[in-house]
Amino acid sequence: MASQARTISRAALERFDLRGKSVIITGGGKGIGKVYAREFAHAGARVLAADIDGAGAEAVAAEIVAEGYEAIGMRVDISDAAAVEAMARAAVDAFGTIDVLVNNASLMSVLPRRDWMEIPVEEWDRVMEVNLRGMFLCCRAVAPVMKEKGAGKIVNISSSRVWEGTPLRLHYTTSKAGVVGLTRALARELGDHGINVNAITPGATLSETQVASSSGNYLATRVSGRALQRAQTPDDLVGAVMFLSTAASDFITGQTLNVDGGKAMH
Repeated sequence: MASQARTISRAALERFDLRGKSVIITGGGKGIGKVYAREFAHAGARVLAADIDGAGAEAVAAEIVAEGYEAIGMRVDISDAAAVEAMARAAVDAFGTIDVLVNNASLMSVLPRRDWMEIPVEEWDRVMEVNLRGMFLCCRAVAPVMKEKGAGKIVNISSSRVWEGTPLRLHYTTSKAGVVGLTRALARELGDHGINVNAITPGATLSETQVASSSGNYLATRVSGRALQRAQTPDDLVGAVMFLSTAASDFITGQTLNVDGGKAMH
């Protein structure tokens, strides 16, 4: 019997549809954030790429626009409350609303790997200022817009270092553990408003910033122990972040999804 062609139902497609969604991606001017910005735009989202490297964010947006998609780029220091509020206003002014916030920006690649006793107090404070205070400020800035319409998706980027207890960047690991706690508590704070808050924990990823700050030997050790024995790339993270940004994950909140090729299992 000849097989019959079947059309995919509209409802099934809409679960994963990002067309027309307004998405803010922090750290969107380089590394993994640049990949998120490009891929969300390719999926039909309207993207605001925010980065402390304003020129980088604007260049990413210009590339996206040149391909025929919608994007703007702007300089944002996420540890600066006024700058973060301006970012949220810019998204609303450009796109009319904010549907998704991807909290990707963090201070990591410039941090030397060293014994925890050698970490300067000032460096510890700056990591917390960016990686935790910055994420808090970004969530706070977009929440009123999401509350008003009774819907929204917040995706926080943590790190698989949290599960492994990876040494030599204690302040970074600690800050990323804080992201998991923030995600869980904020999910309960915002659940009544129809806002989902989730996180992912990427494994060591071959982004341009990671490669620049890591030796080949270090990167090779990060592959060891994975169920999937290969290097992880930014493209490996896109699907998880997009899933948590769509209607397909509407009943998932307060969760942390590990994306590391099966190195840490929990």
